[in-house]
Amino acid sequence: MRISRRGLLGGAAAGAVFGALPATANAEQGLSQDDLHWADFLGAQDMVWQRIPRAWYEGPFLGNGFLAAALYKEPGANAIRITVDHSQVQDHRPQFGNEWGVARLAVGKLLLKPKAQITGVDLRLHLYDAELNGRILTDKGEIGLKLFVHATTDLLVLEVDGDCEVEFQPAEALSPRTIRENPPANFPRNPPAVTKTERDITIVNQPMIAGGPTATAYRTRGRTLLLSVAHKKDAEAAVRQAVKFAGPERLLRQQHQQWWHAFYQRSFLSIPDSLLQSFYWIQLYKLASASRETGPIMATTGPWIEPTPWPSLWNNLNVQLEYWPAYGSNHLELDPIPRTIKDTQRILIDALRPQFRGDSMGVRRSTDAQFDDAGFVGAPGFSSPDPEIGDLPWILHNVWLNYRHSMDERIRDEVLVPTLRKAMNYYLHFLSVGMDGRLHLAPTFSPEYGTAPDCNYDLALIRWSCRTLLELTADDPLAPKWREVLDKLVDYPVDQNGFMIGTGVPFAKSHRHYSHMLAVYPLYLVNGEQPERRELIERSLDHWISFEGALRGYSFTGASSISAGLGKGDDALKYLREFVARFAQANTMYFEAGPVIETPLSGAQSLHDMLCQSWGGVLRIFPALPASWRDAALQDFRTEGAFLVTASKKDGRTQFVRVRSLAGQPLKLRPGIEGPLQVRGARSWRQLPDGTLEIDLERGGEVLVHGPSPDLGIGPVPISTPAPRWGLPALPDGGQTVIVDLAAALNNDAITSEFHMGDGDFDGAGNTYPAAQLPQTGQTTDDGIPFEFVNGSEGTPNNVIPAAQTITLPPGNYMTLHLLAASDNGNTNRSMTITYADGTSQVPLQITDWRTSPAFGETEALRTSQMHARTGPQPVRLSIFHQKIPLDPAKQLVSITLPGAATPRPHLFAITLEKPK
Repeated sequence: MRISRRGLLGGAAAGAVFGALPATANAEQGLSQDDLHWADFLGAQDMVWQRIPRAWYEGPFLGNGFLAAALYKEPGANAIRITVDHSQVQDHRPQFGNEWGVARLAVGKLLLKPKAQITGVDLRLHLYDAELNGRILTDKGEIGLKLFVHATTDLLVLEVDGDCEVEFQPAEALSPRTIRENPPANFPRNPPAVTKTERDITIVNQPMIAGGPTATAYRTRGRTLLLSVAHKKDAEAAVRQAVKFAGPERLLRQQHQQWWHAFYQRSFLSIPDSLLQSFYWIQLYKLASASRETGPIMATTGPWIEPTPWPSLWNNLNVQLEYWPAYGSNHLELDPIPRTIKDTQRILIDALRPQFRGDSMGVRRSTDAQFDDAGFVGAPGFSSPDPEIGDLPWILHNVWLNYRHSMDERIRDEVLVPTLRKAMNYYLHFLSVGMDGRLHLAPTFSPEYGTAPDCNYDLALIRWSCRTLLELTADDPLAPKWREVLDKLVDYPVDQNGFMIGTGVPFAKSHRHYSHMLAVYPLYLVNGEQPERRELIERSLDHWISFEGALRGYSFTGASSISAGLGKGDDALKYLREFVARFAQANTMYFEAGPVIETPLSGAQSLHDMLCQSWGGVLRIFPALPASWRDAALQDFRTEGAFLVTASKKDGRTQFVRVRSLAGQPLKLRPGIEGPLQVRGARSWRQLPDGTLEIDLERGGEVLVHGPSPDLGIGPVPISTPAPRWGLPALPDGGQTVIVDLAAALNNDAITSEFHMGDGDFDGAGNTYPAAQLPQTGQTTDDGIPFEFVNGSEGTPNNVIPAAQTITLPPGNYMTLHLLAASDNGNTNRSMTITYADGTSQVPLQITDWRTSPAFGETEALRTSQMHARTGPQPVRLSIFHQKIPLDPAKQLVSITLPGAATPRPHLFAITLEKPK
């Protein structure tokens, strides 16, 4: 895909600007941007599945911001599950809190039940068309499959071609937090769903004790099933009409594809790293599948509901990170935060204790999509154990980002200013002058770490709030107070390791959240362009990220963005790659005890920060590209000030930067172009000593900045770092190793998260491995042998305890059976049965205790520095071992039979078979 010269500078401006360029640069630059080229480019980013996905974080997912679906194997059955969810479906009893009373609720599932035995899949999620196509493979043939969720209508369209029953099963309208605990004793359950049939339409009505109801309707037309879901007063009538009057599949697909094609073409980004380029475009697909400006703010799971302890919104990081990629990618139509803030002003007032409601607003830490929940926002001095009071200002930073990227005065005047004014008023209640004459903040809570006076999380938000209000409404009656706060507010507490949590509270333990560094990112109040602050940022970042144990995915995307802000592209790439290697799942999803959607989306923002930054009123082009990225391309990247940026870097040299103004704001540009510059299309411009260009550009105007003889073409850059596709590739069968799928045999949970250490039990005493210290991808290699194990969400079985069961193995001739295993309550020294095609053999099963050093010649494949006990983490070193069991390569292997139950118990996490050399 190469965008034409006219695409770079449209209309009359194109002729005026390009007419003056040298002939070599004025030549035609390539083909126009058309559907065929976009289909080719995005087709290279598609996810594919040549193995059956076992869970939501492995399989394909679809959605339209409201209706959503995900596909994976139905546990324990010869069936494929397609989940059916809707982002508006929730409980409506806030008196029971966000975990139960206003939790998101599952709708149900479609089960695809072939008559024959499922043996595999061959599926492809076409990003450009937002459609899943492929085959379900069985021992008696193939079943064709096509699936899409209509982009603008709550309609799921499923086409099944083959001998396969399709059945819809409604889910109980109960919070998915049941994965962790039972509902409160006084919590009445919603009534069961009621199903009825009207001619060829089946309607499932889910009544609710409060709110709702939820209705699902479906019908079949030939090989096609149409399904719709609604959650509102007239839900049944809405879904009946949706499936009854749906147009022909051809027209539905055409409407659907038109929306998605237009969506993608609003911006363009290309980098030479195949893995991360595909990851980026999958995140845009994910965001558009999960959110719309007119819909609810995404819950932590997105619209896809699975068993999770996080069934609502979390407003102290998750909501904010979810929407950052929407701004630079030019997709403000996906951001519902400004509208939601405007619509929930009364709820934001009532979230506070009565004595603060006269002049203030706040948001509770976790809520439903309307910010509703039980209880009050914390208040220092009011018996609040963790007074977390800065979450509303941080959400308003997203509103500010939307405003700055759109320059929409309605957002400024109707949402941002009035709400931020009252959020700042809440802070004023807890600021007081100390003995040093400085304003100090009473003890508040730094998200997920602890409480401290002069908490850096809040000091950063106070400074940002006052500065922003003064910029937007300097003649406000409260302006003198905001200036006083800025003049007198205490400095950020720091020590020899950098930013502290607050006064007297150092950063001294592993912590996934960068709340104490909010002034650095994303607020940029303290930044790398302040020479006196740069070393502080570097020291703080190094200290924070050095504490292993509780670091999670967004720790590394945050470290990547902070590094990008320092201009350290190689470090930014290192941290982003660390996130991908350790945490990104097969389909780019992510979990922390349960599904959470924000971290991969924040990884897309890390890429934005590497390619274009626009904080502090300055546009920075390619500010943090890694040295290995010699090429990069952007088109219509949206920035603060409502500018659209198009830029190209080729062979290590920035060719040109084009900026189009949507709002007539002052333009300051650091183009990153070496040598003398030519600036075409501006009314006037000047270059500052630091190289920044100040350009006078009217609304609708465009400027082109370039050096000598620029190449003005834009298109996909050459891939220098290739990678396999996302999804599940076929297990290697022609190489030396074959990974065994143990999913059907798993019967024990030995891995727990730091959030809840009580759901697993490795040793019979409730002790487990810490999930955060094991590869979350479930992949590891030891001594050249690859293993795949399960490090899943809470309550997920992840190992096999022997109980005389037989495990069928891929038939073939093998020389070694490799185990990823550990023993509990002592070393295991027993035997197991190897079954070959012509007989059996007994072999030793010798596995070392998880707390000790190898006793039987194993290697330590995985190690942790902690053990999770029911009472908390303990400083106990644990191992999972790699044991090798010789096989007879002259015989065809069939199965293994494990010994009977006994103590000590071996735990098998993974099996890999090695072929003869």
